[in-house]
Amino acid sequence: MSATASIATRHDWSLAEVKALFEQPFNDLLFQAQTVHRAHFDPNRVQVSTLLSIKTGACPEDCKYCPQSGHYNTGLDKEKLMEVQKVLEAAAEAKAIGSTRFCMGAAWKHPSAKDMPYVLEMVKGVKKLGLETCMTLGRLDQEQTQALAEAGLDYYNHNLDTSPEFYGNIITTRTYSERLQTLAYVREAGMKICSGGILGMGESVDDRAGLLIQLANLPEHPESVPINMLVKVKGTPLAEEKDVDPFDFIRTLAVARIMMPKSHVRLSAGREQMNEQMQALAFMAGANSIFYGEKLLTTANPQAEKDMQLFARLGIKPEEREEHADEVHQAAIEQALVEQRDSQLFYDAASA
Repeated sequence: MSATASIATRHDWSLAEVKALFEQPFNDLLFQAQTVHRAHFDPNRVQVSTLLSIKTGACPEDCKYCPQSGHYNTGLDKEKLMEVQKVLEAAAEAKAIGSTRFCMGAAWKHPSAKDMPYVLEMVKGVKKLGLETCMTLGRLDQEQTQALAEAGLDYYNHNLDTSPEFYGNIITTRTYSERLQTLAYVREAGMKICSGGILGMGESVDDRAGLLIQLANLPEHPESVPINMLVKVKGTPLAEEKDVDPFDFIRTLAVARIMMPKSHVRLSAGREQMNEQMQALAFMAGANSIFYGEKLLTTANPQAEKDMQLFARLGIKPEEREEHADEVHQAAIEQALVEQRDSQLFYDAASA
């Protein structure tokens, strides 16, 4: 398959085709991915997001990779839903260090009715700060999805994690079809989708191909595709899993870029374990989005200063988004903080 032929957006990938991509010589695969990338993106711009855990620990799901699962003893402190004001302060800080998207994650199987009003206020407040909004809250029903859309949520993150065939080895408390249904509700409500998976859980190349096929063969490709490298946490069932080969990880990024040419492919969890050379290869393979800051929910992330130093060495700049003039933007920040401070929602929602 030629690089030119693969630039077209497709939704009919077969396992044989995707395995053939994975099996290409490494340099050929990277050249094809870079060709596709340059057809749709500025190759020297990377979208920058910040992720905040708004509710940590005690999740009823049994995802074997997750330190937030209540099924495992990982020593993680359990926290209630954050106050709206504190979330907005964190979002303002993210904006100040260069993020354009603020992602909020809660360790829930699904949001409760009592928590939804506070979640919606978080979305509205972050929007007023001039940031794109993203949330990951677990499974959603149609009514919750519509409420988030009306509040102004831009992206909803709901990872498929792995292939349908391997999924049962990792999670038993939620079905694959439930994940796909949540993505369908998000799309119907008019929001953008952030969905990807995790490498290094013991899956095969066929499973990696199967995950990408599920994503690429959706009626619309996810706008953002996070490719995570397993962060092994003591106390989880996958704590002793074998490390992912760095070249295999880069291959998966490249194949994702070829299959979903217009999506942002995010170099996500696991960057703390990657040296600068591996990250540079990831950008060459078509990754053009990162999480930026000190933590990814509960695990370490390269420091923001190190990211900017690497960007400078590679000639990469953060992707920009259209926004108001500085003085207007600052007024919006101050107004949003005042409104939330005066709101009756300014207290610990989980204590209600």
